[in-house]
Amino acid sequence: MVFKRRDKKSWGRWALELLWPKGGWARAAKYVKHRLRRLPDSPERISRGIWAGLFTTFTPFYGLHFVVAAAIALVMRGNVLASLLATFFGNPLTYVPIGVVSLQTGYFVLGIKPEDRIEGSIGRKFVKAGEDLWHNLTAPFTGARADWHGLSTFYQEVFFPYLIGGIMPGIIVATVGYYLSIPVIRAYKTRRKGLLKDKLDALRAKATAKKAGSEQQQGNDN
Repeated sequence: MVFKRRDKKSWGRWALELLWPKGGWARAAKYVKHRLRRLPDSPERISRGIWAGLFTTFTPFYGLHFVVAAAIALVMRGNVLASLLATFFGNPLTYVPIGVVSLQTGYFVLGIKPEDRIEGSIGRKFVKAGEDLWHNLTAPFTGARADWHGLSTFYQEVFFPYLIGGIMPGIIVATVGYYLSIPVIRAYKTRRKGLLKDKLDALRAKATAKKAGSEQQQGNDN
């Protein structure tokens, strides 16, 4: 096939580039910024999409961020593609501080103190919840007994505090991103429109000069 990759990526390479894209996250961020500025929509709609995407990165719906961001963008009448691109604010370099801020804020809001939590790291609670979920899904076929303890602990001490705690910092970061992006996108579009106008005027002038030269040549021939 014409568009088929010559060097097929292995699963290991896919996983590595998911954590560290080719060229690094700085290059990836530059590409996202470039794509956002060139979207064919008004600066306000694009910025509302950016708001939706940035806010979504502070939610615990990992694996569903695209869906959540698109839904919020539709409700806000923002640009859906901009919301999807803005979710790349959440990446392996930022998820740790985002998670820490969201969880600590959630614990504070809900009044959950360290002594009220079950011992074990957050990562361990993720793993235990995953193990319980898989165990309970296969229990009807293996005759095992369902156990929801790990999932219950995960919901009470990680998911729900993360969900509640991510609202305020998510709104703050998303709103800052919204107000910063509007003038940048507007200036870029104005500049780009001016460059396109200059190119169009140059093409028209060239066409006019060519036509005038052709008419003059015809006059000389006559």
